[in-house]
Amino acid sequence: MSTNLIIPPHIRSTWDVPTFESPLWLGREHKWCVVIPVINEGGRIERLLHKMETLEIRGFSDIIIIDGGSTDGSLARNALVDFGVKGLLIKTGPGRLSAQLRCAYAFALDQGYDGIVTIDGNNKDDPEAIPRFTAALQEGVDFVQASRFMPGGKAENTPKLRELAIRFFHAPLLSAASGFKWTDTTQGFRAYSRRLLLDPELAPFRDIFQSYELLPYISYRAPKLGYQCLELPTSRTYPPGDIPTKISAVAGNLSVVQALVRACFGKYN
Repeated sequence: MSTNLIIPPHIRSTWDVPTFESPLWLGREHKWCVVIPVINEGGRIERLLHKMETLEIRGFSDIIIIDGGSTDGSLARNALVDFGVKGLLIKTGPGRLSAQLRCAYAFALDQGYDGIVTIDGNNKDDPEAIPRFTAALQEGVDFVQASRFMPGGKAENTPKLRELAIRFFHAPLLSAASGFKWTDTTQGFRAYSRRLLLDPELAPFRDIFQSYELLPYISYRAPKLGYQCLELPTSRTYPPGDIPTKISAVAGNLSVVQALVRACFGKYN
């Protein structure tokens, strides 16, 4: 690892990272990695990995899965290796999505990756955009956000109430607060540069980020800190029938709204 990628111990020691295990780690091969948060995704994660294999994502980005504690047997080690997965991390500490991401991002930065792409493991996002994300990182963009609602994007079977909430509440509020014109702010499909995640003014490795706080916080804070941000058109498809989501109808959505409001008022700064 080159010396410019070594995290100074006095900075690394300040990070709050939930405990996790790494039962599979085959080593870093590329400068980028794709982090996939999952929990009990069943066949959805296999279908996503199959798409990524067809797109030859492993040829330029290492694939790392961060599991929040799956019990459905969907993460068999041999199958993951066959799909080109480099690492499997299992969060054993407390917390939900933000805690999972802190585990994976800290691990990726420790391994020396220049940038991280995150895509949900529920197979709603089309991974064909991943090469465009890493290309933007290569060109100096620090934060790339997927958008199904910008020109060129595609939103298929999005629940109408959710679409209205994003278009007329979530995205406008974050846009006004951050000073950057966002169109799709609940998307977990995004990418970050190493320098953004290591900025002590951003400080993403804090225990205050446990559930859904980290995503709106970075969308608010990155533009305010002067980092180069970009939205790219992507495709997000909800399957017919039951919606694959970990956000409960009442408590989960209330938590999302609370995190948004707190982020926009600088409460996580």
